[in-house]
Amino acid sequence: MIRLDNVSKQNGQRLIFIEASAALQRGEKIGLVGPNGAGKTTLFRMITGQEAPDEGQVLVDRGVTIGFFSQDVGEMAGRSAVAEVMDGAGDVSTVAAELAALEAALADPARADELDSLIERFGEVQARFEELGGYALEGRAREVLAGLGFGQEMMEGDVGRLSGGWKMRVALARILLMRPDVMLLDEPSNHLDLESLIWLEQFLASHDGALLMTSHDREFMNRVVNRIIEIDGGTLTAYSGDYAFYEQQRALAEKQQQAQFERQQAMLAKEINFIERFKARASHAAQVQSRVKKLEKIDRVEPPKRRQTVAFDFPPAPRSGDDVANLRGVHKRYGSKVIYDGLDLLVRRRERCAVLGVNGAGKSTLLKLVAGATEPDAGTVTLGGSVRMGYFAQHAMDLLDGERTVFGTLEDAFPCANQGSLRALAGCFGFSGDEVEKRCRVLSGGEKARLVMALMLYEPPNFLVLDEPTNHLDMATKEMLIAALSSYEGTMLFVSHDRHFLAALSNRVLELTPEGLHQYGGGYTEYVARTGQEAPGLHG
Repeated sequence: MIRLDNVSKQNGQRLIFIEASAALQRGEKIGLVGPNGAGKTTLFRMITGQEAPDEGQVLVDRGVTIGFFSQDVGEMAGRSAVAEVMDGAGDVSTVAAELAALEAALADPARADELDSLIERFGEVQARFEELGGYALEGRAREVLAGLGFGQEMMEGDVGRLSGGWKMRVALARILLMRPDVMLLDEPSNHLDLESLIWLEQFLASHDGALLMTSHDREFMNRVVNRIIEIDGGTLTAYSGDYAFYEQQRALAEKQQQAQFERQQAMLAKEINFIERFKARASHAAQVQSRVKKLEKIDRVEPPKRRQTVAFDFPPAPRSGDDVANLRGVHKRYGSKVIYDGLDLLVRRRERCAVLGVNGAGKSTLLKLVAGATEPDAGTVTLGGSVRMGYFAQHAMDLLDGERTVFGTLEDAFPCANQGSLRALAGCFGFSGDEVEKRCRVLSGGEKARLVMALMLYEPPNFLVLDEPTNHLDMATKEMLIAALSSYEGTMLFVSHDRHFLAALSNRVLELTPEGLHQYGGGYTEYVARTGQEAPGLHG
C-alpha cells in the first residue's frame, strides 16, 4: 500500500535517510523505532506529503486513505468533543453535511419547484449515508471518546476548554473513528492513562487496516505490532515480530557483527604484520604485493553501532524513620465532587507504592497531599522523622528558567558539585556533548522531564513522590531510570501508566475506589494476577 524506494533526505547538514527502502502492506501493524532525532517524524511527514524526499520516491497506492495523528494538535474550539470527532470521519462527514443542506432545502417553500430533483438527490445521499454507517456514527464517536476516558459532560462541552492532553485525545479519536486504510500514529500512548491505553491497545489490535506507529511504551508496542522497522544511521531495517523479538534479534545481530569484526581485525593484523616484516626483502616481493592487493579488495566489517546508554550510580539516600507518611481521616473534595471521605494510609520505609485508580479517583490528589502541594479539608497528613522528599509533578517542568542552559540549571542547583560529575549526570539523562548548552526554553517535553529528574536524583531524597515520571521519556531513558530506581534504597509513592515501570518497581499497590482504599501486598504483577485486571475498572 505504501512504499519507500531508495529515499534520501537531508535536514540542513544532517543526513536523515540514505537510500532507505521499506514497505507497508495491507493489514500490517508496524512499530517504528530508533533513537531520538533518527527521523521517525520526518518519515511520517514524507508519507503524508508534508515533506518530499530529496531523492527516491514515496509511493502510496491509489485510493488509499491515510489518517495521521501527531503530537502537534491544531486549534480546536467552538464545538463539542463529539462534533469535533465526527467532523474528522472522512467521507461520511461530507455526506452528512450535504444531507443536512438537503433537509433544509426540502423545508424551504421558495424551492418548492425543485421538489422532485431534491427528493431524488435526498434519496441518493441518504442511501450513501446509510452505507457509510452514518446513522451509527454518533454512537461510534461516543464509544471511542468513552474508551479514551471522556465522561458524558466532557463529550458535550466545548473542546476549546479542554487541556492540551485532552485535546490530543480528541485528535486521536478523530483518526480512530475515521477508520482509514492506513493509520499513522506518532506517540498515541503519550497522554493516556492506563485504562485508556489498554482500551486503545484492544481497539488497534482488532482494527483491520494497516498501522504504522511510534511509542515509548514497550508493553503497548508488544501487544499491537507484528513487525518492527528500525531507523538508524539513515537506513531502515525490518524485523518480523513484536518489540521484544526485535530487541532479541538486534542483540543477536550486534553480537554476530562484533564477532565478525574481531575475526577480520585479527586477520588484517596478521596480514599487515607479514607485509611489514617482509616488504624490504626482494625474495618475498611477489608475496608481499599479492597480500597488499588482497587487503585493498577486502570489504571492511564495521563494528556494531554502540547505543549510548549511560548508567548513573546514585549516591545512597540518607535513612528515614520507619513511618514515612501518615494520612489519618483525610477528607478532600473539589466543589461538589468528594475525592476522599476519611482516608487512612500509612507508607512505611522502603515501600514502593504504585497508586492505581480510574480517572478522577484522586491519584494525583493523593500525591499532592503527601507532598504538601494541597491541604486536606479535614484530617491530618504527617511525614515521619528524617524524611527528605523529592516530588516530581508535570508542572515542575514549567518552573525551569527558560533562559538558563541545561548545564547552568544543574550548576545552579548543585554549586559545590564538580563539573565532571554534573556532565556525567547530564549524559545519563540524555544530554551529551553540546546538548548541555541548550537553553531550557527550546527543550522538548521529554528533555524537560529528563532535566527535572536529573535535578531530583543527583542528591537523592529518601522519599520519592512521582506523578507520571515516565511521560515523555523514551525507552532508553525509561530503562536507565528503572535500573537506577531498582537499586534505590528509599521509599516511593508513584503514579504511572507504564506497565513495565509499574511491574519493575512496585512492591505494594494502593487502589483508590469509590468504596475507599484497597491495598495489595506485592507489586503490580501480583495485583494483576489477583484481580484479573491490568487497571481498575477493566476486566479480563
